[in-house]
Amino acid sequence: MKKIFITLIAAILVSLSMNSFAAPLVNPLKNYNSNRIVATYVEMISSGNYEWSEHLLSKDFEYVNDVNRTKNTRSEYLSFLKKNKGLKYDCTSKFEILDEVGNTSIAKATMDFGHFTRVDYITLSRVDNGWQVSKVVTTYP
Repeated sequence: MKKIFITLIAAILVSLSMNSFAAPLVNPLKNYNSNRIVATYVEMISSGNYEWSEHLLSKDFEYVNDVNRTKNTRSEYLSFLKKNKGLKYDCTSKFEILDEVGNTSIAKATMDFGHFTRVDYITLSRVDNGWQVSKVVTTYP
């Protein structure tokens, strides 16, 4: 009887531990509106705050640097962000939503470094899991 009881307890514990690994990640940004998603993106870039970047960027995310015509995928951009985690830019940042229709939004983020300006044009898409950044094009006017 003791063996059966121990076997049942072990089976229950194994079952519970397997179920806990299968649980999907909860998106902390799910209920953010497009304005707050852009603010989170700007903070991530200018403050080196890498937290939630996995939820912020869509699976088909693309980063384009318009000056040197380079393109980066989501994984390449996430790698860049990880390497620069905690790096704070000495700049003033502002952003605005340029247009929002249905499930698509376009925003403009400006980072003024004093002697040059970086402008990011940010495309957002609303999916089942909330707003996500799908494309960023950076220019230096």
